[in-house]
Amino acid sequence: WLEEYANVSCSVEIASEFRYRKSAVHENSLLVTISQSGETADTLAALRLAKELGYMSALTICNVPGSSLVRESDLAFMTLAGAEIGVASTKAFTTQLTAFLMLTLAIGKFNGLQESTEQKIVSAIKTLPGKIEEALNTADVIEELAEEFADKNHSLFLGRGAQYPIAMEGALKLKEISYIHAEAYASGELKHGPLALIDDEMPVIVVAPNDELLEKLKSNVEEVRARGGIMYVFADVDAHFESDDTMRVINIPHCEDIIAPIVYTVPLQLLSYYVALIKGTDVDQPRNLAKSVTVE
Repeated sequence: WLEEYANVSCSVEIASEFRYRKSAVHENSLLVTISQSGETADTLAALRLAKELGYMSALTICNVPGSSLVRESDLAFMTLAGAEIGVASTKAFTTQLTAFLMLTLAIGKFNGLQESTEQKIVSAIKTLPGKIEEALNTADVIEELAEEFADKNHSLFLGRGAQYPIAMEGALKLKEISYIHAEAYASGELKHGPLALIDDEMPVIVVAPNDELLEKLKSNVEEVRARGGIMYVFADVDAHFESDDTMRVINIPHCEDIIAPIVYTVPLQLLSYYVALIKGTDVDQPRNLAKSVTVE
């Protein structure tokens, strides 16, 4: 988003890795930290290191006022998600994405974003509540297909472009609360390894909005089908996927490309939720995990 709409070079770092490698700091750079709790040890350490390295300023996107990250950052963008109880929550992630989109708008305006594009993005954001409610209406269908995951040990999530990180989030949630091993790949990387894993015991979950990468994604789907894979495709209603013996299609309401990552997060979270319920795991407090990772 930042590179496409705000014309700002952006690199994404894992906080726990950022601390332990040498990095070149570009002049006039903003560091953005993301944390629900504002007390994540690795993220705090990365912020402190960034100050030493000479970053111009630091912004945190956070949900807890008065937290360490909020106090130690120059700027704070509160997500206002409300009190968090469950470890693997949906609202923490979706509000963070919405905050990023609004940050992109603000920086984009400063860098000459066209007013028509700005208006289009703002209009899309305003449709989010309705689109998410429509996505929630897929719950019955997802609950039914979740039964097919109960005896599986592995799964593969696929997405392209902006949907690849959403596939990663979907895989993370399935791991966290159902204890099924899951990993995500950019669909174009299928032939570089993951295709070797495909069989009828490896469910493949595909994120398929109706965007400029749809035709490329469809070719990836055919690659999986040709090798006996069983697929669950979360697809835009206008993408023209049809269910058959090897593919279950979950129709997602059409939405603007810019907000599709937020909308598609919801049904993927529902899938993890219902699989966890069927397996009898603790949805709110998964084993071995803590709400705030306050130690390294």
